[in-house]
Amino acid sequence: MRLRDLPSVDELARGSDDALAVEAARAVLARAREDIQAGAEPGDLAARLRRELAEARAARLRRALNATGVIVHTNLGRAPLAEAALARVTEVGRGYSNLEYDLSAGTRGTRQDHVAGILRRLTGAEAALVVNNNAAAVLLALAALAEGREVLVSRGELIEIGDGFRIPDVLARSGARLVEVGTTNRTRAADYERAIGPDTAVVLRVHQSNFRLVGFTEQPPVSELAKVAKRHALPLVDDLGSGALLRVEDEPSVRESLEAGAELVCFSGDKLLGGPQAGIVVGTAELVERLRRHPLQRAVRADKLTLAALEGTLALYLEPERALREIPVLRMALEDADAVRARAERLAERAGGQVEETVSRIGGGALPLAELPSFACAVEEELAAPLRAGDPPVVGVVRDGRLLLDCRTLSDAEVDEVAAAISRCR
Repeated sequence: MRLRDLPSVDELARGSDDALAVEAARAVLARAREDIQAGAEPGDLAARLRRELAEARAARLRRALNATGVIVHTNLGRAPLAEAALARVTEVGRGYSNLEYDLSAGTRGTRQDHVAGILRRLTGAEAALVVNNNAAAVLLALAALAEGREVLVSRGELIEIGDGFRIPDVLARSGARLVEVGTTNRTRAADYERAIGPDTAVVLRVHQSNFRLVGFTEQPPVSELAKVAKRHALPLVDDLGSGALLRVEDEPSVRESLEAGAELVCFSGDKLLGGPQAGIVVGTAELVERLRRHPLQRAVRADKLTLAALEGTLALYLEPERALREIPVLRMALEDADAVRARAERLAERAGGQVEETVSRIGGGALPLAELPSFACAVEEELAAPLRAGDPPVVGVVRDGRLLLDCRTLSDAEVDEVAAAISRCR
């Protein structure tokens, strides 16, 4: 085909009644010209137009099946929501809500009231505030309490987590000044004591979420830091990162931090808590109110769907046994390995694979050293790409020339979906 043989945009688009047909036809013809100039045939232009239109209308954010064995997988959306949380999102999202309306008084209310009560009950805090993620929670706390002043942080806690998020950068953006104390591997309460000066505003403890120092190490517990801060009338802010409401391995819980003396605790809603992306701050009423009144709070506040999902998740924690059973992250993290093996055997039987013993991880920066005994269905490596391209996409781990489909992060129903996807790809 020559360039002169190409149809006009109108001619190509005329065969479709799609509102995007003209724009899609332009894109198809532009690529056809490139093909011809490169000496290639452009092929069936009508078929290319249909594919272009289908791609233009296809959802970009899609459900995926996580067969990696990483439970809180940041790249795959972190925590899957419990059914109770999804029901709350549907109910609140389908119409209007009392997001910022006081139904009893008939006047404007605050969106923070909807989850503050249940957070107080679950953590023992005096007050609570929710923003859009934990980085925002830490940023808001430092901006409200330490702008233009000093914040003390151990050198061993100046961490970087996913996507280049660094504690020193957050401190800088908040307007506070970083003062490093101790050494990378050993910091004592006395190091904080010596560093406190007239410009000190906050003592900040940062949980080493996604790494651990081992060997010749020392870090003061929250209780010791709280005593130092109290002697100097300074607030102790504890950034827990993941933040657990129930005990999972040795991950510190929010209640434990508050009981040890932290005046503010910041943590995520979408990691070990098992809810939506959110940053939660709990602590004393006076400090939380300072955060609520800071101008930055409006810029980082959570929306109605986040609050609905969070409320639905938190309600499950009122009955711990129900939370362990219904919150997917907790269920996967604590599930017996024999149950995982049974799923792997079922998948291997249906998919013509082999059961392989492996280890799963919590992910999301929580418990980096924890290895959860798990079982995977091993199939041929060549299936990795077509499975990712399927609907829904299936994401596993390629190792030693095989594709491992870890069944700790797959539900019983998802095992059937994965088996069907493998059949389609072969």
